[in-house]
This record gives sequence, structure tokens and C-alpha cells, in this order.
Amino acid sequence: MPPPPSINTGEPPTRGNLREIALLFLRLGCISFGGPVAHLGYLREEFVSRRQWLDDEAYSDFIALCQFLPGATSSQLVFALGMLRAHLFGGLLASVCFTLPSAVLMILFGYGVSATGNLHHAGWLHGLKLAAVAVVAQAVWGMGRMLCPDVPRICTALVAAAITLLIPGSVGQVALLISGGVIGWLIYRRRPASLVSGTVKLPEALQQNHFLAGGLLILFGFLLLILPLIVAKGGIWLPLFNGFYHSGSLVFGGGHVVLPLLRSQLVGHGWISNDAFLAGYGAVQAVPGPLFTFAAYLGTVITGGSWAWVGGVWCLLALFLPSWLLVAGTLPYWDQLRSKRWSKASMFGINAAVVGILLAALYNPLWKESISSLLDVFVAIGVFVLLSPLRVPSWIVVILAAVIGQLLL
Repeated sequence: MPPPPSINTGEPPTRGNLREIALLFLRLGCISFGGPVAHLGYLREEFVSRRQWLDDEAYSDFIALCQFLPGATSSQLVFALGMLRAHLFGGLLASVCFTLPSAVLMILFGYGVSATGNLHHAGWLHGLKLAAVAVVAQAVWGMGRMLCPDVPRICTALVAAAITLLIPGSVGQVALLISGGVIGWLIYRRRPASLVSGTVKLPEALQQNHFLAGGLLILFGFLLLILPLIVAKGGIWLPLFNGFYHSGSLVFGGGHVVLPLLRSQLVGHGWISNDAFLAGYGAVQAVPGPLFTFAAYLGTVITGGSWAWVGGVWCLLALFLPSWLLVAGTLPYWDQLRSKRWSKASMFGINAAVVGILLAALYNPLWKESISSLLDVFVAIGVFVLLSPLRVPSWIVVILAAVIGQLLL
């Protein structure tokens, strides 16, 4: 029996490594249905159990890092695993291959929606909107149970939800995340060290290259600050890039949480109708791969025309870029950072605020703009039951919801 593959220890990536990464993550991108939590299971089975690229403790450390940073956890984990095997280029290759199948499907769906025209009276669209209500309700329930297990965090989430409804927009959400971090630090900073830090050291190769890592973190901050100052000079392309980059930089809690941020950026500016926005959000639940490929659909619909796919790729790049920069820039410092009591304490509060923001999005826009009758309530509850207690695959549930919506038209 051949020995398990060893962790890359600093040598330049080989063609064999890159070919292996491309084929593995392309296959995973085609079969990874079920959302972020399911993705973590697929990745563990492939890289811990089967290929033994790392052990369970190191895998848990990678997940902790990705949860600590803004962005979609499963997509960041894919990038980190690619880096583990073949450095920065390996991370980029893994991300591109894992994202490609879903991105292609969402761009094609964007062309279809653009060709359809007025979606206001489309029955299948109404079904997708009801599915979106159930999907976000499932996310709120699951995240709430995990991230708000005590009274202080439950109260933080409820206050964050109320403030989000009263003061909509991305600026208010950023302020809530910062406030959540401060509240978490104030309440949980005195917890025992064993509850706020890990003990497993990351591979040595990922603790090197501090100069490159620092440069990537500086680039992340520079783009976050400079893009809002130059958007007026770039037609639609720079404002679009700024909107998606800004959202990708502030999304804690995964793909579902990007919904309110992107909606305030895009629907609020009149770049896309709310119906088309929610149609894409419902459809992305039915495809494999990361939920962030919602950006590919949005860019396609917003830019329009035969070359609309370029807009899809542009927006996809903008949404993923912050995660790439942050993961690559933070990995070498992760052992030192996670040993700090304040960092974990702050994340307790930030995660609770994230649950509140998502709870507010469940009510407005999803519930308010999707539920218009008692029958809609029953359909949404039925979809929720299929997704959660019965664990029917999400792609089947979403297609079923679209069919029901069309039949009820």
C-alpha cells in the first residue's frame, strides 16, 4: 500500500501537483451539492480520510481560520487546501476549478433570465422566491443554534436584527459587525484560554513568506479604501467591482449572509430588479459548488448583451478576491493570532451580529416580498421541512419549488 501524500514543505509546486489539484477540485465542484456545511464534509472525506493531506486537527484549524475571516468558509477552505499542496498558485487553481461548474451554470441562467424579460408574473420565479425564504430560514435556524447558544449572544442577534430593519444598508451592517466584536470582547474576554485557542500548529510551509503575506493584507486594505474613491470615474465596471469587493470583504458567516449586502448594493442602486435578484438567489441553491457564484449570475444580468458573461466573471472575481487575499495573507500569522484571547472573544459577538443581520434579511426582503397568501406560507413551510428535518438535497427541493410555483400561477 503506497504511503499517504505528504504535506508540501516549501518546494516549488510541480506539474503533477497542479494537475492533481485541478482534477480533484473540478470533480468536487461538480458534485458538491448541499451548501457550505455539506462542502466541509466533502472536503474532509477527500483530503483527510482518503488522501491524508492533513489530519483532523489541522483540518479543524483551517476551518477555524476561515470562520475567523470574512468570506464564504467552504470557498476559503478550498483556497487554503490548494495552498497547502502547491502554494499561492495552487490555492488559486483549486478555487477556480471548484467554482467553475457552478459559475458556468449561473451565467447560463443569467442569459435565460435576461431573455425572459419581465419576471414579475412568472410562476417559476415565485416558486424560487419561496424556496429562498425556506433556505434562509434554515440558515438562520442552524446558525442561531450554533452561534447564539447563550443569552448575551441571543440578545445581540435580536438587537442586530432590529437595527438592521430600522437602518438598512451596508454602512449600518458594518457598524453592527464592529459593535458585535466590541460586545463579544467585553463579555467573553475573561473566558479560560482553553476555550478560545487551539493547540495544533499549522504546517511549517504555511508559516513562512511573511513578506508576501503582509503585502497581500496591505493590498486587501488598499483596495477596500481606494475603490470607493475612484468609482465615479469607471462607468459601471468600477462601481460593480467596488460593490462586490466591499460585500466580499464584510461577509461573516458564509454565502447566505451576502444576500442583504449585495441587495443593498445592487437593487438599491437600480442595477437589477428585486425579482431578478431573488430568482438568482433561489437558483444558486440548486447548483453544486459555492453560493458565491450568485455573483456570476448577477454580473451577467446587470451587464447584459452577448458579452454579458464578462460581467459575470468580473463580479465573481470581485467577490472572491477579498477571501483570497485574506486567507493567503493570514495563514502565516494564524498560530500567533488564534492564541490571542481577544480575537476569539470578538468573534463570538461578530457571529451573533451576523445571525441578526440574516434574521432581518429573512423578514425584509424575503418574507415581505415573497409571501403574499396563506398558500405561500404553507409552501415555504413545506420546503423548509424538506430541507431541514427530511434532509432532501437542496437542488431537488429548489426545482420542486419552481414547478409548484408554475403550477399555482
